[in-house]
Amino acid sequence: MINRLWHITAVIAALVGFSTLAQANTMEAPSGAPILTITGDIGTTNMDDSLVLDREMLAAIDATTLQTSTIWTEGVQQFEGVSLHALVAFLNVESGTIRATAINDYTVEIPVTDAVEGGPIIAYLMDGQTMSIRDKGPLWVIYPYDSSSDYRSEVTYARSIWQLDRLEFVQ
Repeated sequence: MINRLWHITAVIAALVGFSTLAQANTMEAPSGAPILTITGDIGTTNMDDSLVLDREMLAAIDATTLQTSTIWTEGVQQFEGVSLHALVAFLNVESGTIRATAINDYTVEIPVTDAVEGGPIIAYLMDGQTMSIRDKGPLWVIYPYDSSSDYRSEVTYARSIWQLDRLEFVQ
């Protein structure tokens, strides 16, 4: 009877441990140069309470492309990056605001409701090339401006932050 009780206790303890691990959702630390640090109310971390990603880790979440013109470039460009929709799902975020900050500490707020399928991406390539800091890189939030007049507004343009290097998810 004691052995059986001990076995049941061990099984319950193991299940509780696995449940806690599943909720924590940790990733490996980046092996390449960090390109994006994500903090706040997120479900996946790899360094303390943050998620630090290199370009390969970011691309592994959901590499996607979109073609659009912008008010900052000539003609239609092809952007490759991770969709904001996939990133929000990956982080287990359902609501709130994304505080996006550039290398120079310029910050914009993007509602999580903008993270829809076919919506904005965090671009790391433009026309197949990495973007230097001088050319709005390393990351640039790009909306599919040509797909809907709703994306061609001052509000959306203001959310199209370039030289992005930090995201904070707040409720």
